[in-house]
Amino acid sequence: MADFILARKSRNIASNIVHIFLNILLGILAVLITVFSASPWLGILLVLVSKWRIFAVRKRYLWLNLKSNLVDIIVGFSVVILAYFAGHSLLPVDFLLMAIYVLWLLVLKPMSSEVATLAQSLVAVFLGISASTIMAASLDSIIAVILAFLIGYAASRHVLAQTGGQDFTLTTLVCGLVFAEIAWLCNSWSIVYTFGNTGIRIPQVAIILTIFAFIYNYARQAMYKYQEDFRFRDILGPVLFGVALVGIIVICFSNPIFNI
Repeated sequence: MADFILARKSRNIASNIVHIFLNILLGILAVLITVFSASPWLGILLVLVSKWRIFAVRKRYLWLNLKSNLVDIIVGFSVVILAYFAGHSLLPVDFLLMAIYVLWLLVLKPMSSEVATLAQSLVAVFLGISASTIMAASLDSIIAVILAFLIGYAASRHVLAQTGGQDFTLTTLVCGLVFAEIAWLCNSWSIVYTFGNTGIRIPQVAIILTIFAFIYNYARQAMYKYQEDFRFRDILGPVLFGVALVGIIVICFSNPIFNI
């Protein structure tokens, strides 16, 4: 019996090591294969292959499975797209993207607490909007609007799905529409901040929508928590801080270093 327990523990340790190694390999290869192939498709294919469990279900569960994993897919695709548009030679941003994706896969994604779920949502918003905004510079602006809707919907659903016991379809659709509207308004003056020759590019709208997502989800969670006892003062601090931060960004940092 003791030998069986020891063997089982050894297998668990070995499987954990393999799991960690494969996730690190995925995080690195997703970026490297995109940069060296000068195409995003191989990187996207690699991310999809790594999510094979999403598709290994009966047809009636496929759509639900896709919706449940949208945030994870958005993060993976965004890393690949950002690496592609950074250029076809290795830059500091590529190593940063590798580190972000590895940390996402190994640390943040497996967490299931309320705080971790909100953090996962915000990471997906920031990376997703950054990728869609930069990509839309060379495509039709409607692409950025559609992707913003999808990202807003996925981020809101990811947080609200953890509460359970309620129909959150309307709430998630409203969040997606707000994201799409903001993306459309910002499209005519898309400001992207760059940092020297590092390849790092951060769209202003990505920062604004990440702040909005935080306030929106924080307020929604507070309303669900307090229900009939909810008062606006319960969320006053975060709302004022978010509005002030967005105001500072728009007023003081709208002189772009790089304007697409």
